Amino acid sequence: MTTVRTETAAVTTEAMRAALPDLELDDSPATLEAHRTDRSSMPGSDHPLVVARPDSAEQVSALLSYANGHRIPVVPQGTLTGVAGAASASDGAILLDLTRMNRILRVSREDMIAVAQPGVIVSDLAEAAAAEGLFYAPDPASAQIATLGGTVATNAGGMRCIKYGVTRESVRSLEVVLADGTIMSTRPRTVKTVGGLDLTGLIVGSEGTLAVVTEVTVRLLAAPGPERGVLGLFPTLTEGLTATNRIASGARTPSRLEFMDGLCLQALRNHLPDADIPAGANAWVLAVTDAHDGAEEDLASYETTLLRAGASSVHRAATAEELEEVLSVRRRLQPSAKSLRGGSVEGDIGVPRSTLVDFAARMPGLSERFGVTIALGGHAGDGNLHPIVAFDPSDPGAHARAEEALRTLSRLAQEMGGTMSGEHGVGLEKLPFLDTEMAPEALNLQRRIKQLFDPNGILNPGKKF
Repeated sequence: MTTVRTETAAVTTEAMRAALPDLELDDSPATLEAHRTDRSSMPGSDHPLVVARPDSAEQVSALLSYANGHRIPVVPQGTLTGVAGAASASDGAILLDLTRMNRILRVSREDMIAVAQPGVIVSDLAEAAAAEGLFYAPDPASAQIATLGGTVATNAGGMRCIKYGVTRESVRSLEVVLADGTIMSTRPRTVKTVGGLDLTGLIVGSEGTLAVVTEVTVRLLAAPGPERGVLGLFPTLTEGLTATNRIASGARTPSRLEFMDGLCLQALRNHLPDADIPAGANAWVLAVTDAHDGAEEDLASYETTLLRAGASSVHRAATAEELEEVLSVRRRLQPSAKSLRGGSVEGDIGVPRSTLVDFAARMPGLSERFGVTIALGGHAGDGNLHPIVAFDPSDPGAHARAEEALRTLSRLAQEMGGTMSGEHGVGLEKLPFLDTEMAPEALNLQRRIKQLFDPNGILNPGKKF
C-alpha cells in the first residue's frame, strides 16, 4: 500500500479505490518504476503514488475531482516517448496513463476531420485517414510509438513542418477535463470560428499543465502525391545551409527539407559502413516534394538550386522506394551519434533561418572550448536543428562538459533570436532557460493563466512553467 501526505490528509490507494471503484489503480513497484520517467535524461521522482488507467472522459473527470479535492498531483502520460521530462513522475503523484483511451471515433471525408482519443498511436491515425483517401500531416520521428495525446501535449513537430506546420496547425478542437473535473470542449469543429479566445491553441503544447486531453479533433487534408526528392552533397557546411535557405524561401515549398553536416555523415559512416555516403561530403541536403501537379518542376528547381549553391553531386530519388532509402539514413542519425566519441547528448534548438550559417560557424570554437564534438543536423527548412554533442565516456567530467555545451548552445540560439526548444518541449529539462526565453511579463502572464486553469496546482506540477 502506498501512502502520500497531501495538504489536507493522508491519502492511501485503498481510499482511492473505495472512492473510485470503476478506475484501475496499480501501485505495484514494477509498474511505478516503468512509469517513472520518459526517454529524457531527466529522472522522475522515486515516490509517485499510483498509476491510474482510465478508459473514458468520465473516469478522468472523477479522478481529477478527487485529486483536486485532496491536493494530489496528477501527471498525464502516454507511451513516454518524450525527451524533455514532461511526463516524468512527481512526488506523491497519480500517474495518469491514458493509453487505454485508444479509439479512433470518426473519420469524415465530408468534413475532412478525424476524432480520436489521446491514446491512439499517431501512425495508426495516419493510416486510418489514408484508408479514406485523406492525410494527417504531423509526422514526428516517434510516430510509430507516440500517442496523439502526447504529441498534442508537446506540440510535436517532425520533418514535414516546413510545409504543414507543427501539431497545433492540425488540431481543430479538443475535449478536455479541467483540474476540478469539469469536462468541456475548447471550440466547435467548424473550420472557422471567432466566438472566443483560442483555447485549443493554448492547450496544445501546454504539456498537461492546464487540462487533460480526452478527445482530439484533427484537420485532415486531401492525400498528397507520392513523395520524391533530390539529395545534394556539398564540400562545405556553409554551401549546404545556403542551399537550404534558398529552397525554403523559394516559390516551390518542399514537404521536407533536411540537413546534416560532415560530422553527422561521419557518424553515419561509422555506424552504417554499407551506406553510400561519400567521404568528401561536409553537408547533406535533402529536398522532397509531395505535389500532385508540378512535382517534376519542383525536383528540377531543387536540383538547380543545389547545384548553384555549390553541390558537388546531386542525386534524384525518383520513386518512393528510392526516397525511403535516403530517409532511412537520415533517421539513423541519432542512433549513430555515439559512434563519434562513445557517448552523446542531443539538443533541440531553433533559430531564424537567416542566422543558420552564423550559428553553425560557432560550433568549432565551442567544441574546442568544452573538449567535445558538436555535430549539426535537423530540419533546416524551419530552422530547427538537433545538435549532437559527442563525448568520451571514459573521460571523467566529459558528460558534464557535454551537458554544459548543450546549455551553451541553447543560450546561443536564444541570443540569435531563436529558442531553446523547437519541438521537444520544456518539461523539466528546459526549465532553466525560461527566464531568458521570454520577457518577465510574458512569463508571469503564463503563470497566471496556469493559476486560472488549475488553482490548486495539481496538474503536472513543476513542468513547463
